[in-house]
Amino acid sequence: MTKDEISSAGDALGDVERQDSVPTAKANNNAKAATESEHKMTLLQGIKTYPKAIAWSVLISTCIAMEGYDISLVNNFYAFPQFTRKYGELTADGSYQVPAAWQAGLSNGAACGEIIGLLINGWASERFGYRITIMTSLALITIFTAIFFTAPNIQTLLAAEILAGVPWGIFQTLTVTYASEVCPVVLRGYLTSYVNFCWGFGQLIGIGVIKSMLNRDDEWSYRIPYGLQWMWPVPLLVGIFLAPESPWWLVRKNRDEDAKKALIRLTNADRNLDFNADETIAMIRHTTNLEAKLSDGASYFDCFKGTNLRRTEIVCLVWAIQNLSGNSFSNYSTYFLEQAGLSASNSYSFAMGQYGINMVGVFGAWLLMSFGIGRRTLYLYGLCGLCAVLFVLGFLGLVPSAHRDQASLATGSLMLCWALFYQLSVGTVAYSLVAEISTRRLQIKTVVLGRVLYNIVGIICGVLTPYMLNPAAWDWSNFAGFFWGGVCFCCVVYTFFRVPETTGRTFAELDMLFEEKVSARKFSSTQVEVFGDQEEAEVFEHKVKL
Repeated sequence: MTKDEISSAGDALGDVERQDSVPTAKANNNAKAATESEHKMTLLQGIKTYPKAIAWSVLISTCIAMEGYDISLVNNFYAFPQFTRKYGELTADGSYQVPAAWQAGLSNGAACGEIIGLLINGWASERFGYRITIMTSLALITIFTAIFFTAPNIQTLLAAEILAGVPWGIFQTLTVTYASEVCPVVLRGYLTSYVNFCWGFGQLIGIGVIKSMLNRDDEWSYRIPYGLQWMWPVPLLVGIFLAPESPWWLVRKNRDEDAKKALIRLTNADRNLDFNADETIAMIRHTTNLEAKLSDGASYFDCFKGTNLRRTEIVCLVWAIQNLSGNSFSNYSTYFLEQAGLSASNSYSFAMGQYGINMVGVFGAWLLMSFGIGRRTLYLYGLCGLCAVLFVLGFLGLVPSAHRDQASLATGSLMLCWALFYQLSVGTVAYSLVAEISTRRLQIKTVVLGRVLYNIVGIICGVLTPYMLNPAAWDWSNFAGFFWGGVCFCCVVYTFFRVPETTGRTFAELDMLFEEKVSARKFSSTQVEVFGDQEEAEVFEHKVKL
């Protein structure tokens, strides 16, 4: 080739490369514009722009109410005379009690099944998508409910708990993940924490159904509550069949056009001139590509590599602290209150109050978040309040037996105080923290690992708690508050040093904060530039090619 031909070829190549850089630059500008738009978006603007995303997220999150309903049944049936007469054993004082070993077995059977479901979910939801995975789980829970309804003995109940735990484990993580991916930053804390409202909603219905059956003296007093589990799956299955898939999942599957269609279905894009679907998809693509560069793969093993190890550790402990702060203790509230001296009816009344607070507390947490109080702040100070209440519960065990009635009423009131502190902070905020701390690329698997640890800790607590409370075992009664108060204090120390502030941060910004190894206590004050380094790198690469 002559010098002129070589020169012409070089110019042509340069023109092509410059043309190729235009879409990249445009995509980056779109991503940056969408990020700035999310930062400026107010709560009211978010509601107006994403009303459909709110509706679909609320629908899918309602799946967790099924788990809350059944967990409420199994733990509160231990104080239900008709249930204990059928599945329990006659004790020396003439009453029936489900042995502590079987209490632990039933409660932990569901947790074991959930661990299996969680690990399956880490693969299935990323392979088949969120909608297909949830619909399959709903079909399974419809079948497994028949085992609860017809169980002739306690061994069959245990099998039902283990099997039903599999779809419940899937609901535990997919509901949070979907909520975090279909909404903007300003709505993320509200929709992810709404999952906790659904948990309390299911528990309240469960305890209400049991209390309404106290006057029945036949087998239907406990079969009807189990049969009512069939009221959930069919309407949920129809709704989820019509729901859009997560745009983030579609982008990870390189289906950007489908992601745009799903995003439009989640928003009022046709009515909101300020919203640009292309910019939002560009932001999702930018974050997905950034995480792909920061992480070599997307397997469970990758959750423990590099900066992902720190994120996995925090997610796991944030989940586990829910149980370690006394939640497993409160799950046995009716049984605990009955052993403290309250009648069965009054025990269930206090439990209904506790579960009602579980729901109202979520709205209280929303109110606190709307005033600008961060996730870390709520989580930390909430733990301090829980720790104090648990120690006071322990000291009530020192009240003389002559004043047992007054002490039992004080115990019930303190359980309500504990529930309020828990739902205003740890119980609600944990859902937002785990959804935000994990990367989008590894979110499902990271949240799964965290929930697995939650269930493992729950199993350990579920073994210890019945023995602590059962009069035929350790019979600690109120003194169990000292044990859980000490554990809760350790959780306060961990949270202060390790849990970061995520409020108001986009996923890309959180990626950079973790990549730069910023201290948890400095997350809220550290400024990061998500786009600058990438743009400079592209300019440098373009110059090198030229």
